[in-house]
Amino acid sequence: MLNESAIRAYLFNHFKDASHVDIRRLGSGVQGSGFLIEIKTPDGTKAYVIKTLLSEGLGHDYPSDRASVFLLDLDEFKNLPKHVKAIDVLSEMEDGSILSVGGGREYYLLMERAEGRDYFHDLSEFSRKDKLDPPDTEKIRSMASYLAGIHSVKKDSKTLYWRKLRDTVGHGECLMGVFDTYPDGTLTYDEMAEIVKKSVDWIARLKPEYKRLSQIHGDFHPGNIWFTQPLAPGDKADDFILLDRSRGPWGEPADDITALTINYIFLSIKNHGDIRGAYLEGLDLFFDEYIQASGDREITEVVAPFFAFRGAVVANPVFYPELTSEQRQLIFRFVHNVLDDDCFEVGKVNDYLG
Repeated sequence: MLNESAIRAYLFNHFKDASHVDIRRLGSGVQGSGFLIEIKTPDGTKAYVIKTLLSEGLGHDYPSDRASVFLLDLDEFKNLPKHVKAIDVLSEMEDGSILSVGGGREYYLLMERAEGRDYFHDLSEFSRKDKLDPPDTEKIRSMASYLAGIHSVKKDSKTLYWRKLRDTVGHGECLMGVFDTYPDGTLTYDEMAEIVKKSVDWIARLKPEYKRLSQIHGDFHPGNIWFTQPLAPGDKADDFILLDRSRGPWGEPADDITALTINYIFLSIKNHGDIRGAYLEGLDLFFDEYIQASGDREITEVVAPFFAFRGAVVANPVFYPELTSEQRQLIFRFVHNVLDDDCFEVGKVNDYLG
């Protein structure tokens, strides 16, 4: 719906000499609607069109999606000969007012500062441990409980679940986009395509599971999980704050689960050549705690394409240049074998390296 009163207020403010503004619908299509704007001024009537986009499907599900389409239009309409010109991009604010956001050449995010130490620090310490310490156990339980809590918030939307599946393979920040950042020689194009094709088969398999759509973080990896430091003896050390929620608020819980747990696998391979010690115990404990807290016993049946994406991330030489080629191959074998299995089994995690 077009907020006509707010649009009129914006136009009267923008066209100071306007005496009348008329708004009427031109028509609607599969992506949105167009509205004719006629503004009476002392110099005559000026005519413009306002375009809207539907808020579901075609990758337009979130306000930021629609903003990105219109900002690109504003930049590029003028660059093609004979194309109509875009005038501005308008944003409807929470209070119903209209704000111009067009004309920007770059955009920035201002946010709070996080205090604490990221979970990569703990995972690094795991390399010197044969078993988890009590603080390690409490942190894993805290993260599993947190995810079970946010994942309990459900939404009935086949469109958004299918979008998460599609984005996991095809988004520029996900599987195919990450592969496009690989230096030549890391994997052949055919080897990358094989992982992508197996993942697409999983997408088709998971599409009927859209009732699993849940609130998610979207990038729940150790660098985005900052644990607060205890200030005095007896203070809890398992409280944390999160950074950089990504790629939409709704999706498959496996996205968050694999974003974290791939790191128990990856860092154990990096430090030991297989999955053992505190890393193996942490992986096993996390899945046990999450399944118990969430009641989601299907989680191990849906993680495969999400492990493929996260495996491509941790095997990327751009992100982790310190890995040897042999260690990368272990990660790729893990990805292939998980994609080839019907259900991920924590107890078989070392078998997936073979």
